[in-house]
Amino acid sequence: MPSSTMTWLPSFLIWFFLSEAPGFEIPTNGLPEFAEYEDLVELAPGRFHFVPENRRHQRSVSGESGETMEDVDQVTLYSYKVQSTITSRMANTMIQTKVVNNSPQPQNVVFDVQIPKGAFISNFSMSVDGTTFTSSIKEKTVGRALYAQARAKGKSTGLVRSRVLDMENFKTEVNVLPGAKVQFELHYQEVKWRKLGSYEHRLHLQPGRLAKHLEVDVWIIEPQGLKFLHVPDTSDGHFEGVPVISKGHQKAHVSFRPTVAQQRKCSNCSETAVDGELVVIYDVNREENAGKLEVFNGYFVHFFAPDNMDPIPKNILFVIDVSGSMWGIKMKQTVEAMKTILDDLRTDDQFSVVDFNHNVRTWRNDLVVATKTQVADAKRYIEKIQPNGGTNINEALLRAIFILNEANNLGMLDPNSVSLIILVSDGDPTVGELKLSKIQKNVKQNIRDNISLFSLGIGFDVDYDFLKRLSIDNRGIAQRIYGNQDTAFQLKKFYNQVSTPLLRDVQFNYPHTSVTDVTQNNFHNYFGGSEIVVAGKFDPDKSEQLQSIITATSANAELVLETLAQMDDLEDFLSKDKHADPDFTRKLWAYLTINQLLAERSLATTAADKRKITKTILQMSLEHHIVTPLTAMVIENEAGNERMLADSPPQDHSCCSGALNYGRKVAPSTLPSWAKPSPTPKIPQPARGPTLLEATPPPHVMRVENDPHFIIYLPKSQKNICFNIDSEPGKILNLVSDPESGILVNGQLIGAKKPKNEKLSTYFGKLAFYFRSEDMKIEISTETITLSQGTRTSVLSWSDTAQVINQRVLVSVKKEKTVTITLDNKMTFSVLLHRVWRKHPINVDFLGIYIPSANTFSPKAHGLIGKFMHEPQIHIFNERPGKDPEKPEASMEVKGHKLLVTRGLQKDYRTDTVFGTDVPCWFVHNSGKGFIDGHYKDYFVPQLYSFLQWP
Repeated sequence: MPSSTMTWLPSFLIWFFLSEAPGFEIPTNGLPEFAEYEDLVELAPGRFHFVPENRRHQRSVSGESGETMEDVDQVTLYSYKVQSTITSRMANTMIQTKVVNNSPQPQNVVFDVQIPKGAFISNFSMSVDGTTFTSSIKEKTVGRALYAQARAKGKSTGLVRSRVLDMENFKTEVNVLPGAKVQFELHYQEVKWRKLGSYEHRLHLQPGRLAKHLEVDVWIIEPQGLKFLHVPDTSDGHFEGVPVISKGHQKAHVSFRPTVAQQRKCSNCSETAVDGELVVIYDVNREENAGKLEVFNGYFVHFFAPDNMDPIPKNILFVIDVSGSMWGIKMKQTVEAMKTILDDLRTDDQFSVVDFNHNVRTWRNDLVVATKTQVADAKRYIEKIQPNGGTNINEALLRAIFILNEANNLGMLDPNSVSLIILVSDGDPTVGELKLSKIQKNVKQNIRDNISLFSLGIGFDVDYDFLKRLSIDNRGIAQRIYGNQDTAFQLKKFYNQVSTPLLRDVQFNYPHTSVTDVTQNNFHNYFGGSEIVVAGKFDPDKSEQLQSIITATSANAELVLETLAQMDDLEDFLSKDKHADPDFTRKLWAYLTINQLLAERSLATTAADKRKITKTILQMSLEHHIVTPLTAMVIENEAGNERMLADSPPQDHSCCSGALNYGRKVAPSTLPSWAKPSPTPKIPQPARGPTLLEATPPPHVMRVENDPHFIIYLPKSQKNICFNIDSEPGKILNLVSDPESGILVNGQLIGAKKPKNEKLSTYFGKLAFYFRSEDMKIEISTETITLSQGTRTSVLSWSDTAQVINQRVLVSVKKEKTVTITLDNKMTFSVLLHRVWRKHPINVDFLGIYIPSANTFSPKAHGLIGKFMHEPQIHIFNERPGKDPEKPEASMEVKGHKLLVTRGLQKDYRTDTVFGTDVPCWFVHNSGKGFIDGHYKDYFVPQLYSFLQWP
């Protein structure tokens, strides 16, 4: 993110004067734009300039306690306070200052507060020597009329306008009479967007002079829990140890309160060293790939940021402006960035380079694989570029689109890949098609629906609004790049944000009976390190719970992810923290909705559509009391005889400032045909009996449970035969090995925490499945479910409810309960998760496995379970009382052996996850000796995916 010293943004300015004069003129230099809504930049509260009317009064004297303060005759910055509260990514910031004029002369005080791009100002007030000014939000024409009224009557007025190329700021100048006290207070709100794996909250602190009381507080309240929090040193060690960080599981507080002595640049300096950024970087915990669904006060917010997936291969075209205006530092920095970017391409990516001025050239006329040789050649090509000539954006983009379309038509693109075009330009078209609307139309007509266009505008000669419309119209975003020594860093950082696509065609679905006014819920791509946020209204009277279903495509499978909101937990959590914002869901929904409507407004094709969208934006802006391009903030005293106007000319915006994932709205019921979500679960009732897992599980299965007990069902004999395997932790047992059909199931043992009765129990802690026809491996542990196909991997957790669909294989995960693997809709395997109390002195979490006897394997199938898929003949006779009266004994003949077996009970946990259901069986002693082929140690395999090599 560019530093504030080199960031140029549209400004938001208030100029007004308070004096004894009956009226005054307000400087209104230009009528440029309000805030642009593309990417989030540094938060920069508070710069104060003190401009005495008579500079002869400027001098310094010693203050109290031996600390040198400014002359008591001058303006004193009594307090400078910044308070930010972040509740579930929704940030509210308040900036308050108190100033006293101790001079015998009037003093001009300039309050210049820099605010983040895309933030919504919600309130401003000030008090000047006892006169209070408050603000209200009006429709823009109404606000201007009130302003004109006041001005016509000769009353004190002020006008807010913005000036292009300035930092986005709120600037106030007050003429302060001798002895007068002034207090300013500004409130604004914004959403924290995740970039490259973290959220950044930046406060640019510039009080301009020493403050008697300087207090900065950042409170972070995240129900998901804080994964990490970091406050980097941005002052070259000057304030080392001054920021105080208090961090809990779900809450954190960062305090920055330097004393006057600590504020000084040096021990005898009168200048302040507080002139830079306080940066807070953090991320939250994510147990569920389906994201976190938070419901409160009639609104819901869904945060979605899965990370445990392999990147999807990219087909990427870099389209680089090499016209004469790129000469010098801009071209040098662009070449430097491109060399690094090309080195970062993955071996399964395909790419090419298009460079253009008045002509269009290509490094390669088609896509090539990003091998080291090709990357090196492309870097040499870029290094030789000499900028000159005009700018033919239209032809360059059409050439890039043609290359991607042709590759697709020739079958050169991986069906699971994503296609991206990244345009880098610093100016408007000067050659070829010059009409911007025509260029936009040409691109839209030729680009395929699976291509995303990202635009990077360098400097301010480029029509940035055009680049934004061009990108959001074609499933991408635009970002301004500031043309300076930092250009290469900005280009590389943007590329890093889009370099790792993890999902495509991501769709969020909610029940239409209880959910309305959902923000964008369909996204072309999801990039690793970012976050998709969806919000809407929820009516608890129509449904007691809220379930979401997400469908998406990963590098190797189709996904269905389900999550259920915890309805009561959030209210209880928020009520216990005085800094938590109980209105965060409503604010976040309004922020997203207004930004997305502004983007839709910029793309509206008819005047009627634009009027309709404008009306909605205006209504929401007034209802939520925020300044947008369609509203104005009227600031006046109680008597109404002094009035100022915070006004901003209209401008179309892309959504959302700082957000990487721009989407669209789709109907809630348009699930893809392959998606088969689970039935909506019933409301959990207070537990009165066993927890039900499945209503009607298959009645006859092979089971392995507990430590580990094997239960083999023999359908012809209609009997269950049981045996235990007593081995040691770490050993891997083969359960099914069918080399002919290419199916493998192995289990790895884990041990209890300590022995019980001098015996260490072992359980299955990990199960592995391999399906050779699909080249798919599925590894299930007590923590995660990992799916690998070839070199591509996806990871789910037991916190997910999900389906992964890959041609012939369906993997279904029920949260904290089961994983079911289905092959060809015929063969199934079920794995049950057994959770124990984490502080239990002996027991550990473990897995159970259930394989229906109806599964069909080849005659060569073997393994501790696989061998019995072809039933051996058994004969049980001579049943008689055993040593335990409740456990009769019998003789069993099998495979030429005569064995002593004992009648007993084992457990099936499919319908009762706590106590299990009793399963009567005949137990074979000595680890199944005589019933299984050979010795149980013959079933050890060296690796998790090793087939059994039978002697």
